[in-house]
Amino acid sequence: MGRGLSDGRPWRLVLAVARGTSHEGSNAPCQDHAGCRVVDTDEGDVLVAVVCDGAGSAAHAEVGAWLAVETAMELVELHFEEGGRMADVDLACGRAWVARVADALTRHAAAEGRPLRDYACTLLVAVVGASGAAFLQVGDGAIVISRGEDEDWSYVFWPQHGEFANTTNFVVSHDATERLEFAYVPERLQEVSVFSDGLENLVLHQATRTVFEPFFRQMLAPVRKLAGPGLDAALSADLTAYLSSPRVCERTDDDKSLVLASRLSPP
Repeated sequence: MGRGLSDGRPWRLVLAVARGTSHEGSNAPCQDHAGCRVVDTDEGDVLVAVVCDGAGSAAHAEVGAWLAVETAMELVELHFEEGGRMADVDLACGRAWVARVADALTRHAAAEGRPLRDYACTLLVAVVGASGAAFLQVGDGAIVISRGEDEDWSYVFWPQHGEFANTTNFVVSHDATERLEFAYVPERLQEVSVFSDGLENLVLHQATRTVFEPFFRQMLAPVRKLAGPGLDAALSADLTAYLSSPRVCERTDDDKSLVLASRLSPP
């Protein structure tokens, strides 16, 4: 039996970004950025969640991640404001969005007189409507989804890792639109999580390529109980504190971003 008691509850959202201990030790800024919101469309509410992780070797990775998130969010909103539908978000649309995010980073780099590689970052985008969802990914990190049934968490794409350790793809690469992974799921998804690579080893089983479901069941339990729709600031602060806690930092020293979204009722 599904967990949800109602199909009509609005999206409740929690977002956290925490600086890793490796960056705290060197007094470097957090290179992750994330954003999420619910867009009112003619087809009903659409969840938009974006996570970007700046390249560790990029001099201004935190700026690149911030600008990529904000640009991607604006592009998705503009799509629906101009009358676009959920079903119109296809591979061509995804490639156009990736190209426009890269163009925004290119123009910013030129204005600052810096090389484009200084703003390199990954890009993960989830766009979830009433009866369908679209997902885009360039780089590592992952998006996991649930249809609301017991033990049905699954990843959309496995994180993109290069031939060597700690390498991945970035949205500023010349072939980013070809590296883009795109999927459209023609189903009603009830819960979604988007996270950066700092959490991969905590929530994904690398050997079996499966999702560690107890993590998501635990993290989403309080999200389901939220009374009001939209982003909850108090629970987001609690999640940020958890991601910064010794319990988590003992297992990963990287920056961490996590978006949790649910439209289920408590079980």
